[in-house]
Amino acid sequence: MREAGHYSAAMSLVTYELADHIATITLNRPEARNAINGAVRGELNAAWDRFRDDEDAWVGILAANGSVFCAGGDLRDGEGVVGTFGGTFWEKPTINSFESGMELFKPTIAAVQGPCIGYGLTGVLFCDFVIASTQASFSFPEVKLGTPTIVGAIRLPQRVGWANAMELLLTGEPMTAERAKEVGLVWRLVEPDALRDEAWAWAKTLTRAAPLAQRATKEVAWRTADMGWIESVRFGETMRKVVGATEDVAEGIRAWQEKRQPDWRGR
Repeated sequence: MREAGHYSAAMSLVTYELADHIATITLNRPEARNAINGAVRGELNAAWDRFRDDEDAWVGILAANGSVFCAGGDLRDGEGVVGTFGGTFWEKPTINSFESGMELFKPTIAAVQGPCIGYGLTGVLFCDFVIASTQASFSFPEVKLGTPTIVGAIRLPQRVGWANAMELLLTGEPMTAERAKEVGLVWRLVEPDALRDEAWAWAKTLTRAAPLAQRATKEVAWRTADMGWIESVRFGETMRKVVGATEDVAEGIRAWQEKRQPDWRGR
């Protein structure tokens, strides 16, 4: 459960709550099954930008209010389906938001209840850990509407393997929570009333590690996927030296010597 002393900021369609170094970003359009329209997209992007830039936020949780996690893009609102790019589509392609691949190396958790569709699933796939209710389901229904799935098609095979990815991408049919756990899309499956507490407990576990070391480790894992071995090792050792100069490394050594828990400062 959340400890005393936290900060929350409510926007009309997305909420941002910070407590104990954990930022919870919550879709808050339950009357529309949390479908993503232009306004929701704008607030959601702003919330992720805030999390990325907030030095006191070490771990992020993506959640949703209501019985549906996300019904996908709002087909009545073109900005919700395609997005806005600060110019024409061709001038600035899609790397401008969390779900489309912004560079963010803080740990992230998705807490999924109910249907998680299209745009919602694309965002969930960018999270490091997916904790799902037994009542969750996952789908990319775009092919049933005559349009391709793009970012999901890029990301999903890396998470679940080729055939399992194609099962979702080429049929448009929903995948149950149990099947999603079987193929590796879901990391942990819980009963519906335990979902938020489970996500919070795991986030608390993650905050026990040094935040800058976590970010460097995640960045190494992310960037070296497309590097050769020598380049990967060189990049990793460079990151080790960068983090080695921080105050948290000295604190970690002192804490180990004094047989106590370290007091991380993120600097």
